Amino acid sequence: MNAGSVLLKQVSLCALAALGLLFAASALAQQPATVRLAQNLSPISGVAIVAKQRGFFDKHGLEVAVSNFTTGRQALEAVMAGGADISTVAEAPITAGAMAKQRMALLARINFSDVKTLTDTSDRIAKASDLKGKRIGYAAGTGSEVYTMTLLKQGGLTPADVTLVNLRPQDMVSAIVKGSIDAMNIWEPHISNARKLLGEKARELDTKGVYAETFNIVTTQDYLSKNPAPVQRFLRALIDAHQWIRANPDQAITVIAETVGMKRDDFAPLWGDYNYDVVLDEQVFAVLRTHAQWRLDTKNAPSGATMPDFRSVVFPEPLRSIAPDRVRIK
Repeated sequence: MNAGSVLLKQVSLCALAALGLLFAASALAQQPATVRLAQNLSPISGVAIVAKQRGFFDKHGLEVAVSNFTTGRQALEAVMAGGADISTVAEAPITAGAMAKQRMALLARINFSDVKTLTDTSDRIAKASDLKGKRIGYAAGTGSEVYTMTLLKQGGLTPADVTLVNLRPQDMVSAIVKGSIDAMNIWEPHISNARKLLGEKARELDTKGVYAETFNIVTTQDYLSKNPAPVQRFLRALIDAHQWIRANPDQAITVIAETVGMKRDDFAPLWGDYNYDVVLDEQVFAVLRTHAQWRLDTKNAPSGATMPDFRSVVFPEPLRSIAPDRVRIK
């Protein structure tokens, strides 16, 4: 074999090897990435629920394994402990984590909705000041706690004027039905579930605007730095889900209700309470600062803690890179 033939053979082998690597890389790129989602199984996670149930994660090459929790705090704890990659979570656990210097990354807000108060009419509670001397169910460490303290202040009361009973959200329903608490301060659908059981005895206080809880997508800074592409695909799937929800509200009501274990007829009247989106806006910062200030004022923060710089916790670039119009922060 002459030198020219040897050289040609070597070039051919190199070309084949390169082609093989290209095909291998292409196949690897097409393989779905696995993401572990820790989710509060509630309508407030509606965008993520739809993304999973309607196949939008699959569309963007993601195998999303969902673990459900009863609060966003538990979901975020799973992420920070390494048991999940991304969580749906309200602002309360985020401010606690920021003050504890945890390296979290808030990627988007997917909802905001009001926390509410439900009472039994026999307890004759019609306004915030009537809560004096009453037993109030709340969920410590969540937006329910901030709402409770804000509501007491509006009624001219302090925590010493009431009996605060820390309960899991789902346990408040049976507690108020059995009469072991006089009022419950929590988000939907727990208010609706209790109202249904109390029937004509149920009374919801007019507290709209007292405290609106945000719900967000949060991961760790380490996960974000190592997995930028799956994070972008995750956000793209959420955007598709949000657009589908807006275009198909009747179907979305059915999908979300079935997933969280509610009857459609029970969830439909609450639909207007949920403001679904995939966005980063000034409301995110406003709620975080309000919640953090409450922690500082009530000393519900680590010793020596100060107001966090939430721009070190909020990471707009992943969302901005795929949907710049959805990033509305200064």
